[in-house]
Amino acid sequence: MKAPSSANIPNERAAHLLKVLIERYIRDGQPVGSRTLSRDSRLDLSPATIRNVMSDLEMMGLIVAPHTSAGRVPTPLGYRLFVDSLIRLQPPSARRVSEIEDEIATEPADTDATLARASAMLSRLTELAGVVTVPKSESNVLRQIEFLSLSDNRVLAILVLNEKEVQNRILHTPRTYSESELRMAANFVNQHFAGKDLDQVRDSLLSSLDETRDSMNQAMLDAVAFAGSAFEATDQPREDLLMAGETRLMEFAELSDLDRLRALFEAFQEKRLVLDLLDRSIRANGIQIFIGDESGYELLENLSVVSAPYMAGDTLVGVLGVIGPTRMDYERVIPVVDVTAKLLSSALNSR
Repeated sequence: MKAPSSANIPNERAAHLLKVLIERYIRDGQPVGSRTLSRDSRLDLSPATIRNVMSDLEMMGLIVAPHTSAGRVPTPLGYRLFVDSLIRLQPPSARRVSEIEDEIATEPADTDATLARASAMLSRLTELAGVVTVPKSESNVLRQIEFLSLSDNRVLAILVLNEKEVQNRILHTPRTYSESELRMAANFVNQHFAGKDLDQVRDSLLSSLDETRDSMNQAMLDAVAFAGSAFEATDQPREDLLMAGETRLMEFAELSDLDRLRALFEAFQEKRLVLDLLDRSIRANGIQIFIGDESGYELLENLSVVSAPYMAGDTLVGVLGVIGPTRMDYERVIPVVDVTAKLLSSALNSR
């Protein structure tokens, strides 16, 4: 069912009362009665007039009366009209934009860590669940590797992949390696294997070790064997969706049904449902908002998803956003999602 536009509402007064009702319900989570609506709207209207307007809005499918209350609450159709025609978005302050930018740019600078920070930050700023899809990569081509010594026989391997992607891996080693040994290992890999698919590098390293064992001194043998350990985890599947703050949804009374929450968290764990929604978002331009049953999933009928794509260069590579109750604060949430997507794109393109 297509949502009516504000032009289809009987008059400007009705549109104003709907906006006030939705804003009040978003803030308090309680059905809004005619007396409250009269006070909040600051219109000189009789209770009878307000009840008549609410009746009209209810007939249009924009509000509904819960069984246990004389007040009204918005329907998904009402929220849709509100989002499309009635809200006035509140851009984040310069201080908040700077905070988002600094968080995304924080070290370490590898892509997965940056995306995880973006997901956690979206959850923290909106007090909802934050989600970010991880860019799909047909192959991972090694461009460069460096090794840095850490404490307790640990070494940080820094892999530069494809064009700009950076991955960090901590290696636990049987002994301490000197800076010269780490440099020797990095130089050997970069000289012989830069430009090769990551899945092939470890096998090639082992083959190279067998073929040239007699011509290598022990230091070089150790360095090459050590370098191979940096690629042992490449067969592990990469996360395709990063989520943060799912438990925040438990704080909303309308989402507190235990059976529904259990099913919802299981769906989050499986990720297929959320990935489907976000994949639909990446094929569209700009902010996408799914309200209630617009998602096509019964499990999300009390939830909304606000998402925006992010880019690497001129290519759309992923989507980020938030999941929360249909009564989320759209005026504040939508700009935060939009700005975060743009700043994440900028951060990825600057590497």
